[in-house]
Amino acid sequence: MGGRLRGPAVTTRRLVLGITSAVLAVAVAVVLTVPASRSTVQQAWCETTRTWCDNVPVGPDGEPDTDGRRLRLSPVDAATWGNYYALGDSYSSGDGAGDYAPGTAVRGGCWRSANAYPERVTGSYDFAGELTFLACSGQRGNKMLESVDETESQLDWVAPHTSLVTIGIGGNDLGFTTVLKTCMMRVPLLESGVCIGQEDAVVNRMGKFEATFEQLIGEVRDRAPDARVLVVGYPRLFPEEPTGMYYTLTAGDQSWLNETIRRFNKQLDDAVQVHDSEIADSGQVGSVEFVDAYDALDGHEIGSEEPWVNGVLLRDFATGVTVDRSTFHPDADGHQAVSALVGAQIDEGPGRPFYVTRATVHNASPEVLAGEAG
Repeated sequence: MGGRLRGPAVTTRRLVLGITSAVLAVAVAVVLTVPASRSTVQQAWCETTRTWCDNVPVGPDGEPDTDGRRLRLSPVDAATWGNYYALGDSYSSGDGAGDYAPGTAVRGGCWRSANAYPERVTGSYDFAGELTFLACSGQRGNKMLESVDETESQLDWVAPHTSLVTIGIGGNDLGFTTVLKTCMMRVPLLESGVCIGQEDAVVNRMGKFEATFEQLIGEVRDRAPDARVLVVGYPRLFPEEPTGMYYTLTAGDQSWLNETIRRFNKQLDDAVQVHDSEIADSGQVGSVEFVDAYDALDGHEIGSEEPWVNGVLLRDFATGVTVDRSTFHPDADGHQAVSALVGAQIDEGPGRPFYVTRATVHNASPEVLAGEAG
């Protein structure tokens, strides 16, 4: 009896599947043979089934794009169809992560590391183009703007066939190095307020950087309007709840430094959201997204048993002890952790549909991409 009941059920299911397949075949035939209705049919299918949504021409507000100007891509495809430009300061160049590119590991050099997160991101995805690694130790956002037309400038390029830009910038504009030196170079018991006493100066610099950041994003978007621009924040350097001294830094000093980084990341994140909302609301291509790296070193901060960030490094003992420039910078493991967060953002996308200019993507031949790579 059980067998008699299963037979008709299976037959019915096959009949339904057969009819469905036939209907789909007719729909596909219509899509392929009637160009005028292709966008409408594809859009309807996408909205109904939530599949086959990539490469669908759409206009603002999700309406079909009758002239086919814009192309919708998946987050990963949107990041990898072209070239990749990596901009920023020492936290992006990999200063402190070792294995430096020839000619960059010199006094005043950029200290670009093969272990830096841009290199790791490049190795994790199948980019159609190449990585142009321009991040440089000591770089400031305001200096990037001032030297925009100079050779060797991080903004001395125009590459419309760029699919991904990462940029980590602002720490030097806020004077992080000076702040840390002031915190470290004092007698902790006699000058216990000197570190936190820099609060007003830091807040003032953060305010000034808002305008700098606006201009920087504008410059990057002008050069690569179809790109996903990922702004990479800074990692927390000390344990979330410090309990003891680190050299001359009290637990309170460490907490204040952590909080300063958190607030700066929040400022960057807020600005990024405004930029991307404007892009989406006006039907533009590309995106601006934030990568929150604040907890990238969680459990592996300075002072932990297995740190992923360089603690105090001293050098030049013969001429007088100085603090090495890569102090308080992520090491190779730290950059691996940051690259994982960048990768997660690449996979996830901006939290909205992503569009590029159809003609630009179709024109991204290997020859064109190679010609634009730095």
